[in-house]
Amino acid sequence: MANQLLSTVSCHDTLPEGYARPESDRPRLAEVATDSNIPLIDLASPDKLRVIAEIDRACRTYGFFQVINHGISEELLEKVMAVGLEFFRLPPEEKAKLYSDEPSKKIRLSTSFNVRKETVHNWRDYLRLHCHPLEEFVPDWPSNPEAFKEIISTYCREVRLLGLRLMGAISLSLGLDENYVENVLGEQEQHMAVNYYPRCPEPDLTYGLPKHTDPNALTVLLQDPNVSGLQVLKDGQWIAVDPRPNALVINLGDQLQALSNGAYKSVWHRAVVNAAQERMSVASFLCPCNSAVIGPAAKLVGDGDEPVYRSYTYDEYYNKFWSRNLDQEHCLELFRGQK
Repeated sequence: MANQLLSTVSCHDTLPEGYARPESDRPRLAEVATDSNIPLIDLASPDKLRVIAEIDRACRTYGFFQVINHGISEELLEKVMAVGLEFFRLPPEEKAKLYSDEPSKKIRLSTSFNVRKETVHNWRDYLRLHCHPLEEFVPDWPSNPEAFKEIISTYCREVRLLGLRLMGAISLSLGLDENYVENVLGEQEQHMAVNYYPRCPEPDLTYGLPKHTDPNALTVLLQDPNVSGLQVLKDGQWIAVDPRPNALVINLGDQLQALSNGAYKSVWHRAVVNAAQERMSVASFLCPCNSAVIGPAAKLVGDGDEPVYRSYTYDEYYNKFWSRNLDQEHCLELFRGQK
């Protein structure tokens, strides 16, 4: 069913059937705010205690932050975006080789989110890749464009190092040992979604992705440097997260909210589309190993208090997440401890 891909059509004059959201569930783009206080953290700062404090504040109040001087070169970021766009501009018959709507498939090109379950589609095509260990998965990645494997695998290695470094900082910001989060999550899997959002004839009626939280631990998002589309929910207000030069967006996932006993927030976010320009993004997901047992850190549960969430395996959580619609209530609500 590769003909479902939006990127096989050069230009859409009207919104196809199945993409328009009900009146009550539209993006209301005119009501989206800007926020000059979105946390921007300089990882090269010599004041490490200040960086830890900034991360703590961002995780408690926003559930996400942006980082600069993160160690990944501007040249590599540009190459990742360029080769991703080149992939989506391949001929339809070339892309059809990778198409699948089976969510469990580890390397697949698909559209929307979960076309087998959803009743309204999202204005997005995406290439989903498993990335760790690289030697296991890279042979099955696209070999066209020719440079794809080399560029994306280089980026995956660097993103993993950055993600693990940030998990250490998040552990410290919670008052835990630096390696606490990494140890609890085990040998983490790493996935990637290369997202393509074509120009949309009626962007007020649909989403690139509706509001959701990420089920994993930490997400590193490379935004299109020229086109805004990411929005986050803060205090009931949608806020545009405009791209900053060479910055990466760091989203806290559900597992860090659970580990922090609810002190840190897994951010609700969404992707919107526009009529003027296509947009790309590359999301890298660090995920606990399936057998990891996740629950609030004992140090973060007060004496005599019950933890906010019960313990569970990541496999249990991930299966529950994928059995639901993306924009339903927070999946963590199903794992709250006994009152």
